[in-house]
Amino acid sequence: MESLNARKSIRKYSGRELTDPLLFSLLKQAERTPTMGNLQLYSVVVTRSREKKLQLAQAHFNQPMVTDAPVVLTFCADFRRTSLWAEHRKAVPGYDNFLSFVNATTDTLLYCQTFCNLAEETGLGTCFLGTTIYMPQLIIDTLHLPKLTFPVATITLGWPDEDPPQSDRLPVDAIVHAETYYDYSAERIDQAYAYKESLPENRQFVEINHKETLAQVFTDIRYTREDNEAMSERLILAIRNQGFNI
Repeated sequence: MESLNARKSIRKYSGRELTDPLLFSLLKQAERTPTMGNLQLYSVVVTRSREKKLQLAQAHFNQPMVTDAPVVLTFCADFRRTSLWAEHRKAVPGYDNFLSFVNATTDTLLYCQTFCNLAEETGLGTCFLGTTIYMPQLIIDTLHLPKLTFPVATITLGWPDEDPPQSDRLPVDAIVHAETYYDYSAERIDQAYAYKESLPENRQFVEINHKETLAQVFTDIRYTREDNEAMSERLILAIRNQGFNI
């Protein structure tokens, strides 16, 4: 997949139609993704209507691409289908627990990534919305998700109408550990983040936020302890409301 080396997040989309046959062909191909126990513990909600996209946008901080993209896909961890199958086949399911939630979430994210790779190979653009787990209850209510289902990933999808620069990535040496985990010394941290911290856009990011380091921008402004703890509480409550005992 040579195009993976050139992939970019796309937030602006053209008016070119994204047909159902193409969309469902990609969704079907993505079913070849590895899955726990061959159970395919995921479902995908396809949103095309402007009304629904406007409702979903509220859960994603009203980012413009949610309403501007022709299609929004919400990938849901789903143990409901498997549980109902068991119940209708004289079996007793036991999948309302934390392990089952983790298994379904893993399945879903694998499927989502495979779909993104396939879509981008065809020339489509995607943007992964990490906001999905920030306000999950709003998504659950909007999409009428039943018990034992949970939204874990959202992407916007369409034909690109922009060619943005690629985001930076850490050097591979920074993420690979031989045989066992090799903890990070101060020197190794310096090596891992030297390029990221040297980029003009990141230096400007530090300056306009009146911080001393790029790390402070992330810890003090973008992803604060207070926000993380508050969203964690909402996330756990939503997971429990969906029937998973954690």
